[in-house]
Amino acid sequence: MSALSFVIPAKNEQESVPILYDELIEVVENITKDIEVIFIDDGSTDNTFENLKKIHNKDPRVKIIRLRGNFGKSTALQAGFNIAKSDIIFTLDADLQDNPKEIPAFLEKLNQGYDLVSGWKKKRHDPITKVLPSRIINSAARFITGVKIHDINCGFKVYRKEVVESLNLYGELYRFIPIFAAKENFQVGEIVVEHRARRFGKTKFGWGRGVKGILDLLTVVFLTGYLRRPGHFFGSLGLLSFFIGFTIGLYITYLRVTTGTIQFRQPLLFLGMLLMIIGIQLISTGLLAEMITFSKQRRDLTPNIKEIIK
Repeated sequence: MSALSFVIPAKNEQESVPILYDELIEVVENITKDIEVIFIDDGSTDNTFENLKKIHNKDPRVKIIRLRGNFGKSTALQAGFNIAKSDIIFTLDADLQDNPKEIPAFLEKLNQGYDLVSGWKKKRHDPITKVLPSRIINSAARFITGVKIHDINCGFKVYRKEVVESLNLYGELYRFIPIFAAKENFQVGEIVVEHRARRFGKTKFGWGRGVKGILDLLTVVFLTGYLRRPGHFFGSLGLLSFFIGFTIGLYITYLRVTTGTIQFRQPLLFLGMLLMIIGIQLISTGLLAEMITFSKQRRDLTPNIKEIIK
């Protein structure tokens, strides 16, 4: 069996991380001894980091990345991916809601020719304030992108190294990794996984995350559909706006030439001018700001990392 890497972001999970480590090792050592477990402490304010150091002292296969603050799950995952050495990489959450016993099923599915296999929490043990926004976003993502994944945001996934190397995560884009992978022509699959009730603490997400998710979904559509050809989208809108404005301008000119006056059509003239200006702006700028943001994010994460324990 090939070596396996596990990338696990954690924030304020002091009770969970020792249990998760024990569960993970119990399952994985029956598959392979060649493993590395990378925990990323994403700005914890409890004893998560201290408990992780105890685990590392007991098992040097456990590595710890400690970020300088709470930079979010995208940064945490990217930091873990950057040092992961294995050709097969798992991600799972540190809150014990993902069951490591599912790992053999993930590997079986991966060996069927897939590059990324995502978990599907078909039966969830989360509050409605988390479940309902998630279902709305999942439905919208399937409809808009055509990627037929039921639960794009499930943290329990397995990747081939090539998929991880293609990712460029920032903000909240980690939620749409299967979409990014599918748009890069990787084979994306899905399996139903057990979703356990939270044992410690409380969920860190709610309705606000759902609203942001819709905005992020629009970003994903632009990045996956128009990053290499943004002019096709914004240029079309710009040309349409300019054409309508120009047509209005021609109509006003015709009235002025044939009647000598535009009478009470000054507002229409201003509308035509406005539409032409907007069209020119859309054509010239498009999605430039988003493209710049995206291109700048493949950066050295060292300034965000406080220490790495290997």
